[in-house]
Amino acid sequence: MTRETYSLLENYMLSCMDDSAHDREHVYRVLYYALEIAATLKDVDYSVLIAACLLHDIGRKEQFEDPSLCHAAVGSEKAFSFLMEHGFSKEYAERVRQCIMTHRYRENNPPQTLEAKILFDADKLDVTGAMGIARTLIYKGIVSEPLYSLLPDGTVSDGEGDDAPSFFQEYKYKLEHLYNRFYTEKAASLAKERRQAAMDFYNCLYREAASAYGEGRNALAGLLTDS
Repeated sequence: MTRETYSLLENYMLSCMDDSAHDREHVYRVLYYALEIAATLKDVDYSVLIAACLLHDIGRKEQFEDPSLCHAAVGSEKAFSFLMEHGFSKEYAERVRQCIMTHRYRENNPPQTLEAKILFDADKLDVTGAMGIARTLIYKGIVSEPLYSLLPDGTVSDGEGDDAPSFFQEYKYKLEHLYNRFYTEKAASLAKERRQAAMDFYNCLYREAASAYGEGRNALAGLLTDS
C-alpha cells in the first residue's frame, strides 16, 4: 500500500469517528495489533488488512444514532462505496467489505478469510485486559448506564444473569468470555496475558461496592428510628 492510499483511507476514517470509546486511537490500536498478528502468519494480504482495520468502525455513528442498525453492516457498505468511488477494483472493495462485515462479536456471521480473522482478533484484543475495562467504562458513561444493579434484597448484583444493562452485566455477559474466541494463536496468547488484569479489576470493584452496601446499610439502619 502506498503512503498516498494509506492517507486517503486514514482521512476518511478520521472524518467518520465520533465516539470516545471507539475513537481513532482504538482504530490505530486495532491496526497495530493486526500487524503484530499478521507477522506470525503466511500469505496475508496487507493491503486488504490495513484498509479493513482503518475502516472497520466507520459505521459507529449510524449505530449510535439508531441502535437498530449494525455498525459492521453499515460500515462495510460505506467502505465498499468509498473504495469504488475512489477507483479501487470491485474485487478489492468486496474483500475489504467482507472483513468489516464479519468483525463484530457475533456467532451467526463469522469471519471467513485470513484477513477477516485477523481483524476480528485484533478488534477483540482491544476489549481484553485493562484496556477493555477502560473502554467499557467510557462507553457505559456515554450511554448513561450504571456500574451495577441492585438485587431485590438491596445488595449489589455481580451482573450474572442481569437483564438491566450495567458494567457488571457487560463483564459477565461479554468481557469474561472473550478469551477462548480467538482465531489466531498470537491473539489468543496476547489475550491470555491480559486476562488477569480484567479479572482483578472486576473482582476489586465488586467487593468494594458490595462492602459499601452491606456495611453501610446496616450502619444506617442502626441510626434510624421510628419516631
